[in-house]
Amino acid sequence: MADSETINPRIERNQGEILMNKPIVAIVGRPNVGKSTLFNRITRARTAIVEGQPGVTRDRIYGEGEWLNKHFTLIDTGGIDSEDDVITRQVRFQAMVAVEQADVVIFVVDGRSGLTGIDEEIADILRRHDKPVILTANKVESAMSSWEVAVDFYRLGLGEPILISAEHGRNIGDLLDAVVESFPEDADTTEDDSLKIAIVGRPNVGKSSLVNKLLGEERVIVSEIAGTTRDAIDTKFSYKDQDLTLIDTAGLRRRSKVEEDLEYYSVVRTLGAVERSDVTVVMIDGTEGLTEQDKKIAGYAHEKGRGIIIAVNKWDLVPKETNTMRDFERTLREGLLFLSYAPIVFISALTGQRLTNLLDLSLDVHEARHMRISTGRFNEILQDAMAMNQPPSDKGVRLRIFYGSQVQVNPPVFVLHVNRKDLMHFSYQRYLENRIRQEYGFMGTPIMLITKERDE
Repeated sequence: MADSETINPRIERNQGEILMNKPIVAIVGRPNVGKSTLFNRITRARTAIVEGQPGVTRDRIYGEGEWLNKHFTLIDTGGIDSEDDVITRQVRFQAMVAVEQADVVIFVVDGRSGLTGIDEEIADILRRHDKPVILTANKVESAMSSWEVAVDFYRLGLGEPILISAEHGRNIGDLLDAVVESFPEDADTTEDDSLKIAIVGRPNVGKSSLVNKLLGEERVIVSEIAGTTRDAIDTKFSYKDQDLTLIDTAGLRRRSKVEEDLEYYSVVRTLGAVERSDVTVVMIDGTEGLTEQDKKIAGYAHEKGRGIIIAVNKWDLVPKETNTMRDFERTLREGLLFLSYAPIVFISALTGQRLTNLLDLSLDVHEARHMRISTGRFNEILQDAMAMNQPPSDKGVRLRIFYGSQVQVNPPVFVLHVNRKDLMHFSYQRYLENRIRQEYGFMGTPIMLITKERDE
């Protein structure tokens, strides 16, 4: 592709505006009222397998919910407290910005301990935001005491509370009925099947310029001032008959550089964008090379199990010699050993150089994430691998892998049934992963291997 060529995908328009996400539902309340339990109850069908794996962050801020064929984004927030230390202020601010962005707020109170002064303070704040608020009393396991709980919380002036038990699933359907009934009339609640691509990287690396060049128009503000993009912005378009959603995000800085409250929440939004993406494009400034912050950003996407592409931007500005690209790629591989599976593409968001390559790679990575290996073929790979390199042993007991199967796609997850989990050394697990990749590639996507003993 010529450097000056502009990609011309079919852009989906909505009266000239960027298409927004599904309705947003925020869960708020004071600490220890069961917000995270409720969050997991609503979203668990979509996070059950990946959530408990080593290295995967368990405190999920964003999740996907569905009720009565209506899809929405769910946000879990930290507990709002009356303390006045730095961390508490940040948590309180994060929760309030979530409320500001939300279409509906689930205000969770504790039905066991009853009404508190903090509950009353939160209620006062929510009334000022003029958003639909669903008052929800959690930890109400018995219908016998329901009327007593309801009477206590009527004092908040937010209507009749819905009495639930998030732990036991009691009345969750009633709660979700109230939530979806409160969605705006023009809300898009259909399931989004598009390929979601998050563009992440340090400030001023060229993320917004990349989005604008791909779309062929100025859809995102571009400025040389670092930090212009504060929120994750979604734009939908089509490429090779595949619906795509580009998520342009705020630049991630080192935590010590995050000084403004608004910028603090931009970081939270960026991490959430990575989590809800199918493929994360980690942009690196070709004129500066790999930095420690680049490694942290890439590591977060890796931990989340996202598909990953490394895009080296501003390649048109890098002085070239015979082996410049090869040497740069070798340096990247050495600095990002944990991303050996991720493809690298050298681009210029300014000129459009190799941007079609980037989109093609995104489609390939997305396809690899949905690849499934039959149980029979997977066990053939395991047997061949063990024949070539015996499993490790300890004190005369050798690891035995009885059989394995693939239990999930997007990302690929494999379960190995063994005699003893503690005998599965990290190096042997890496060896098995490499053998799987030799056979099937799985380009751009992490592979998760879970070991289980027979009695589990």
